[in-house]
Amino acid sequence: MSTYDRFDDEASHDPQQMTRRQLMRHSAWFGAAVGLAVVGGEVVSHVAGTAAAAPERPTLRFAQVSDSHIGFTGTANTSVTDTFAEAVSQVNSLGYEPDFIIHTGDLTHLATQEQFDQVKQMMQGFKTPHVFTVPGEHDSSDDGGSRYRSVFGNGTRGDGWYSFDIAGVHVIGLVNTLNLKDLGHLGQDQLDFVQKDVAGLSSDTPIIVFSHIPLFAMYPQWGWGTDDATQALSYMKRFSSVTCLNGHVHQLFTKTEGNVTFYSGTTTAYPLPKPGDGPAPKPVTLPAGKLHEALGIREVTYQKGQQQLAIKEQTLK
Repeated sequence: MSTYDRFDDEASHDPQQMTRRQLMRHSAWFGAAVGLAVVGGEVVSHVAGTAAAAPERPTLRFAQVSDSHIGFTGTANTSVTDTFAEAVSQVNSLGYEPDFIIHTGDLTHLATQEQFDQVKQMMQGFKTPHVFTVPGEHDSSDDGGSRYRSVFGNGTRGDGWYSFDIAGVHVIGLVNTLNLKDLGHLGQDQLDFVQKDVAGLSSDTPIIVFSHIPLFAMYPQWGWGTDDATQALSYMKRFSSVTCLNGHVHQLFTKTEGNVTFYSGTTTAYPLPKPGDGPAPKPVTLPAGKLHEALGIREVTYQKGQQQLAIKEQTLK
């Protein structure tokens, strides 16, 4: 099991065929706080604060942050260290101590040792026993992810993938940012790992999968998808509830395919355009005072016995 311990120093659609029109028809944009409940294997979206909100005293509570891009310089965010520090503070102000935190990649912008050391030091500020990570393409830009693994790869397999069980939930961290061509890629070794990893689980076990690049064809024209994700997810068809969390796209997005619900997370650094808005996904510079509205964190809660998983978004305050 891979864990960065703050107390330890140590798609059913063909991804090439989905057009922007199909994307907007089959998916939904969320610009405000939105929750998701999985009850008895059925996915139900709701506005945060309604009757479908997470139950009291959940068995498991964790938070997701993504795309901190420590080391980025540009007008889209003149201090990504400040906004990431604000995200850490916001997680610490949730009113409870999360069981763990996940960071879904692009911890750094240029994958230098100094940037990895800085983001690790900053994440020591999280008030949680454990922080779990997966690499983004910016974390492995010139060395195949070796510097990333030297800091965050303790206990992982292969290029940094792993899984663990907690409070009746099975969590899988996948790496789809190496050997990139047009789309994210898992590779045969990782596919074999997933197949064996879930083989012995009961079909009523809630599954949470997190990766950097989406595991569905969000917008292949920009590389927003994973070419062999359909194979990985086929091993999970028998499970009543599978939730996939990703980063990379720097914006909130959700899509449901059968028993799987996909949630793209926002960033703590800078926004990217919506799919098809412009020729390429380049950092967007927003008007003064608007940046925080595009940044944020995510809460996830689970209540054992009620088979309920809830997801809630927060913009950066």
